Amino acid sequence: MPSPVARPLADFARNEFSQAGEDGILERIFQLLPPAADPWCVEFGAWDGEHLSNTAALIRRGYSAVLIEANEARFQALQAKFQAGGKIICQSGFVQFQPPDTLDERLARTPIPTDFDLLSVDIDGNDYHVWEACTRYRPRVVVIEFNPTIADEVDWVQPRDMACQHGCSAAALARLAQAKGYEAVAITTNNVIFVDRIYYPLLGIADNSVRSLRSDRSLITYLFYGYDGAVLTSGNSVIPWHQAPLRSSRLQHLPRWLRKYPDDYNPLQRIAYRGLRKFWSLRAK
Repeated sequence: MPSPVARPLADFARNEFSQAGEDGILERIFQLLPPAADPWCVEFGAWDGEHLSNTAALIRRGYSAVLIEANEARFQALQAKFQAGGKIICQSGFVQFQPPDTLDERLARTPIPTDFDLLSVDIDGNDYHVWEACTRYRPRVVVIEFNPTIADEVDWVQPRDMACQHGCSAAALARLAQAKGYEAVAITTNNVIFVDRIYYPLLGIADNSVRSLRSDRSLITYLFYGYDGAVLTSGNSVIPWHQAPLRSSRLQHLPRWLRKYPDDYNPLQRIAYRGLRKFWSLRAK
């Protein structure tokens, strides 16, 4: 088990508007970082500016913000909430990984500095790709959603497709962050929090691997196989966003009468097994 020293920021987890303690963790991070003369934050999708927001608490403390929301009803609620405030810029539409709507291009339409304080990304799918495409702006801290059903060791990224909503793993985000010059400092149930590498020593983290930082694995479903070919599962048994039960009985690839260790097949089972293998080979072509 990781020592308490390995996850010091987890002790500060607290929600004002956030979902899984991000407000308290971010407050602590900014206490440890040098103060910004002109603090700014960015969030997309921003919902109404408060619902499960990672920026609402900072805005309450005086941060300027760029808030981007694609859903029209949510955007109208967002705009109504901040229509009287000149420090909050609301934008409608999707942030994409190709022109003309990359994050770089959207932020270029605003007065936000290139080294702003916080970027929060929550778009249920292409989070990895839109951050990868952001090269002109360099936030000091990044909060980015990952798919919490994926195990720590799995480096997995969904297709680069705006119509796809699979998400990515924490390990994949950590790899991308390393390439961009960031270090992981905290992992909540749904988000990985990174800081610019130049600030990382200020946080006193002994081990920032995904396995060390991540403490909530309750949504992971582990899949493995019996020697008889049965598909077995352990851990979470519900598809979390749809509350659909996950039953291993519906995941079986072999018919029940072939679920035996192959060396123990009788002659009829061996013939059927060879036929199945030929069928699988043809389908794979």
